Amino acid sequence: MTKWIDAEQIKDQVSLVDLLTRLGHAPAYRSGKELFYRSMLREEKSPSLCVNENLGVWFDHGGANSSGIKGGNVIDFGLSYWHPITFPEVLEKIRNAMALPIQEITDADFREKRPRQEATRIPNYRIIGVRELGNHPAISRYLQSRGIWEQAQGRMKEIHYVIAAGPKQGREFFSAGWQNETGAWELRNRIGDRDFKSCLGRKAITFVPGSEDCLSVFEGYMDYLSWLRDNPEAVDSVIVLNSVNLIDSAIDKAATYARINAYFDRDKAGETAFQILQQALPHVQDRSLTYAGYNDYNEMLMSRPPLRLPWEESNIFDKVLATYRR
Repeated sequence: MTKWIDAEQIKDQVSLVDLLTRLGHAPAYRSGKELFYRSMLREEKSPSLCVNENLGVWFDHGGANSSGIKGGNVIDFGLSYWHPITFPEVLEKIRNAMALPIQEITDADFREKRPRQEATRIPNYRIIGVRELGNHPAISRYLQSRGIWEQAQGRMKEIHYVIAAGPKQGREFFSAGWQNETGAWELRNRIGDRDFKSCLGRKAITFVPGSEDCLSVFEGYMDYLSWLRDNPEAVDSVIVLNSVNLIDSAIDKAATYARINAYFDRDKAGETAFQILQQALPHVQDRSLTYAGYNDYNEMLMSRPPLRLPWEESNIFDKVLATYRR
């Protein structure tokens, strides 16, 4: 008789949310079925580690940690959280944290093979409309507040979708969106006092074809549109990562370009992503000094005072009357 900690048992029975709670980590906020935590795998200010309760998986949108693991199941989290200890030691850590019993099995149990089932992810949404911008005032206000309303024309759509299952089944939602390379819709909107980010479908980079020689790479689509506002005549091809964890996909796409400019966030995740890009493609240029003093291009754009038309200038009537005074 042998004592054994079953990895399959841990994956089937241990809730990642419960494990995080027992380790002393609480979510910063919830978005649908996803919980967002301030990453405990690295230093960060904004919550970017996402946990899907239903699927039992996690993904760190903020970048790689010392283990190199960006997401996965509860055991993958343990391997990252307790890095660099061994796989059996991670199972023991999880078992202790969750107070799981140790199974006693015979040699015959080792010889029995459980049939493996392929994991399938069933979409929890249904797209009910893809419309041009300007139909929904809330989306229009959001894009105007980001300073990229004109640049978004023809480059973004209004995405209307309905939740297909769960507590919010039947509820309709809307967001501004654009497509990535897989045809999935990357979504952005504002809910209350925070920005909403999601993806309907498989996460991937977005590629905008242009010059065959010059490429500009951005972390986010809003940064790309902000740059386009300042560079309306630019003909560069463009890659938008949509997540710094997709930097490897960007490297594959960027390899053929003679000139590459990177406009990444001025934070640790952005710096790490740039270092990875530069290691693979040494000729890449860091253009983040363009918005020095700000985290990203869009933040710099939003900080600018709005342009006023002549008749919108403050005290305009007093100034006009002053010209008639004798």
